[in-house]
Amino acid sequence: MKPVVKREQTYIVAFAVLTIIAWQTRIGTMALLPFTLLSTWWHEMAHGLTATLLGANFERLVIFADGSGFAEHSGGLWAVGQAIVAAAGLLGPSVAGCAMIVASRSRRATRLALLALATALLVTALIWVRSVTGWIVLPAFAAAALYIAARGSAKWQRIAVEFLGVQGAVAVYQDLGYLFSPGAVVGGHVALSDTGRIADALFLPYWFWGGAITIAIVAMVWKSLQVAGRY
Repeated sequence: MKPVVKREQTYIVAFAVLTIIAWQTRIGTMALLPFTLLSTWWHEMAHGLTATLLGANFERLVIFADGSGFAEHSGGLWAVGQAIVAAAGLLGPSVAGCAMIVASRSRRATRLALLALATALLVTALIWVRSVTGWIVLPAFAAAALYIAARGSAKWQRIAVEFLGVQGAVAVYQDLGYLFSPGAVVGGHVALSDTGRIADALFLPYWFWGGAITIAIVAMVWKSLQVAGRY
């Protein structure tokens, strides 16, 4: 059994590396555009839901066709709260993605992960999403997840959950420079990056927070692979 476990872990790592490499090229970005949009959803939902937990009102989520997007919330947050919301957009998708990778350990958990993802996609599309791109892409992913959960073989259910988990785990690396730059382009306009927001709200430069978050993401992915490899 151990060789099988190691082989599946290798596949997961390969998914992650190939996805990150593809995102750094124009052709790869176009080929992965649906998954790029899904990664944007992971990222912006983490912002919005965290803001809600901290007492703000999650107003809307917008996903643009170029893969950028934003989550808008109202209600004042202290500097620490703003930093937490910014960090959540970077760490939240990795937490959710790693949870899906761990879920691939058993068929029951795998099916539940697919059903949970489909439900989240549909609910958020109805409540918060306010863009045509989001209304098209998110229900399509939800339908695919429901179909695989209901009709897919155990093998394809596991592959789907592992691949989608990887998309969440490495969502922040759509642009390798994003974590280590003070600004980013959203909908054609320059805005503070998440690490720039953290630095602005707290202390220490944006590149320090980019490094710290990268270490945290690598540690989470490594741990999830260890857990997923235990039968």
